[in-house]
Amino acid sequence: MTYCVGLRMKRGLVFMSDTRTNAGVDDIAQVKKMTSWEIPGDRVITLLSAGNLATTQAVVSLLDERGKHPDDRNPSILQAPSMFQVATIIGETLREVVKTYANDGQEAKSPFGATLIVGGQIKGSYPRLFMIYPAGNFIEASDDSPFFQSGEAKYGRPILVRAFDPDMSFEDAIKLLLVSFDSTIRANLAVDLPLDMQVYEADSFAITQQQRVEDDDRYFHEISDGWGDALRNAFQSLPDFHFNS
Repeated sequence: MTYCVGLRMKRGLVFMSDTRTNAGVDDIAQVKKMTSWEIPGDRVITLLSAGNLATTQAVVSLLDERGKHPDDRNPSILQAPSMFQVATIIGETLREVVKTYANDGQEAKSPFGATLIVGGQIKGSYPRLFMIYPAGNFIEASDDSPFFQSGEAKYGRPILVRAFDPDMSFEDAIKLLLVSFDSTIRANLAVDLPLDMQVYEADSFAITQQQRVEDDDRYFHEISDGWGDALRNAFQSLPDFHFNS
């Protein structure tokens, strides 16, 4: 399992994903779940993957292969005219891979399924963010739903729902995501450090910031300890409960 988040902000897009993958308690490994394609001055596309590892790796490999010689191997996300078309191509590729692995045509319910978050910007349009489901269909982030989560989303979601503001700075967005991931890591052994994070500033057509948060990252541990202390202090400040007489 994994945990991935994509934020649609006024200034651009922010992505974060963990790296843990496992096929049981005795088979744990690290795999990068964030993939980016970049044509400076024209487009940046970032994909976060959660679900069956063989499926997600096959999808990324197909997208890479079709991008190397786009004239001969359509459809290519590097030639798509819009992010909507990029999401369509990736959805069709995911459906193709799941169908190949699945039995009896039950792609959406197959154990080979995966959920993808894709975001980016193509010159001539604005940054967009999509969630792609195992069946290949997708939805787009909006003002009412400005972020997407995949994988083990439930533990870190309350923090994002309460505190995320599309107007906040990139730095605050990263801090908020670290709190969300810390809460998830503490609650579920299927999610763990290192974390990959990426920032894309609108109209830059280049990856603005990209970084990996390792196990020994001092700032992450400061955030983790500080959030724990803040929760305890907040709890103690709440009104006392009294049983009815």
